[in-house]
Amino acid sequence: MEEYINKIDLQIVSNQTLAFIGDAVYNVYIRSYLASRSYIQTGILHKQSVKYVSAKAQSRIMDSILENLNEDEINIYKRGRNSNITTVSKNVDVIEYKKATGFEALIGELYIQKKTARLEEIINMSIKAIETC
Repeated sequence: MEEYINKIDLQIVSNQTLAFIGDAVYNVYIRSYLASRSYIQTGILHKQSVKYVSAKAQSRIMDSILENLNEDEINIYKRGRNSNITTVSKNVDVIEYKKATGFEALIGELYIQKKTARLEEIINMSIKAIETC
């Protein structure tokens, strides 16, 4: 896996690609978190995961954690949020979708940079943000 990650040039990779990677990384963390809490059927786990991984949830997360991000992380988030989005899910408005894309871009970039400790801090903040709503 590291071989592939090392080939991603953060100077030229698109924000949409960062969000694409960040979406997958965040999903793995959330699914692992939920599976660690309970040994229940995967269908139920999937339904529970939507509470954390939907665009609406990720938009709320950004509203909650933005003040805990450093300047570089805020810039990554803003680049992802402001990227040209051509399609939006039917269950979410454009602003929420853009915030979610920014969140996923941040997760993607931290993953590619191998900033695992910070990535996990942000994911833990995200879990807390959802669970206290």
